[in-house]
Amino acid sequence: MCLAIPAKVVQKLDNDQAVVEVGGVRNNISLMLVDGVEVGDYVIVHVGFAITRLDVEEAEKSLALFEDMTFRLESITNEVHK
Repeated sequence: MCLAIPAKVVQKLDNDQAVVEVGGVRNNISLMLVDGVEVGDYVIVHVGFAITRLDVEEAEKSLALFEDMTFRLESITNEVHK
């Protein structure tokens, strides 16, 4: 099972490579499958390759939802372990 979590392009490198960031974690990826990606864009990454570019507003909405889900799950876990 894969989650389509938006990753923000923070640096473009040579040879269609880039650095993306998700939740403070940075990874090197390939941009060879997606044209026109620039620093600041959001992409979906699968096995180290950007497979699509996302609208910034939609990507930020998705990230906010993931953050909210994480907060709720942590709250539930903390209640169970009291």
